[in-house]
Amino acid sequence: MSDERKDDAWTQGPEVDRAATKAQREPARDDVEQGGDSATPADVQLAQVRLMDRWIGGVLAEQRRSRRWKIFFRLLFASLLLAGLALTVYAMFLAQGAGVTDSQRHLGIVDVDGPIDAGGPASAERIIEGLHRAWDDDAAEAVVLRINSPGGSPVQSQRVYEEIRYLQTQGDKPILAVIEDIGASGAYYMASAADRIYASPSSLVGSIGVISASFGLEEAIDKLGVERRVFTAGENKAFLDPFSEIAPDQRAFWQSVLNATHQQFIEAVKTGRGDSLSDDPRLFSGLVWTGEQAVDLGLVDETANLEQLSRQRLGEISLEEYTPALDPWAIFSDRLTSAAAHWLGLQASPSPLRYQLP
Repeated sequence: MSDERKDDAWTQGPEVDRAATKAQREPARDDVEQGGDSATPADVQLAQVRLMDRWIGGVLAEQRRSRRWKIFFRLLFASLLLAGLALTVYAMFLAQGAGVTDSQRHLGIVDVDGPIDAGGPASAERIIEGLHRAWDDDAAEAVVLRINSPGGSPVQSQRVYEEIRYLQTQGDKPILAVIEDIGASGAYYMASAADRIYASPSSLVGSIGVISASFGLEEAIDKLGVERRVFTAGENKAFLDPFSEIAPDQRAFWQSVLNATHQQFIEAVKTGRGDSLSDDPRLFSGLVWTGEQAVDLGLVDETANLEQLSRQRLGEISLEEYTPALDPWAIFSDRLTSAAAHWLGLQASPSPLRYQLP
């Protein structure tokens, strides 16, 4: 190649490359015109038709695949929607069924089942709603808290306690508490507001105290060679961190918080139980007693189960459930959020106060 042609190739640059590529993709017109072994115009036209057919076929196939995926996702969405609607209707049916009774006299049951927690089945919101349903039903001879709980949140327990005390000022319908396996700590806090408390002889009752439990792992983390990185604004913000040493003044402060909360618990029980309580010095020490022992201490009025109570008041077993139905989606969402917050280290307090057996 001469120097002039080289210079032309370098100056033309990309245009030459694009022309070469176009020549490779399209039939050469000179070859078509010359005949011989080259393609004829009919061959070129046929090739173009076939190419167009393949292109149209590819477009149609892609459209069919796209339609199939659209149909699949629409069916999936519809299935999930129908499942959600079915669960909602079922929950509404249960909720409407609770408290819907005929004129037969009965005991209106409100369950306190499991740990008392704002996001759980034994939340103050759910219990209070059940209390009002039973209270407003004229066919309910009495409102009965059916308790089977080791306790839990002080705030949730206080809310239910105060609502029972409020309802007692609105009429003369009795509010009773029946303790089954266990009615301790925050659960007993609620029960102490009732007009009368019943328990089975072997029920566990009491545990009037406050607990805050954690671990001290600062030495273990040093032995493992792990560096703990905690960033706070406020010198005492992380004083309950289990991987850090707690200073004496912080320990004294936290103990004062527990003592103040414990005193609130004691005053509530004294107000609710009145002169029924004995003067046993162990009464508010956090000990737990059987139902039989609790009668002697004044923590329980009488040993009786729910069926015996119903026969005693109505002459027969007549019970109606007023506890609102649980929303399974809300429970799942709350637990998922709590678990995520725990693993991400976003929980508000690593060692919350609990009216609960350890």
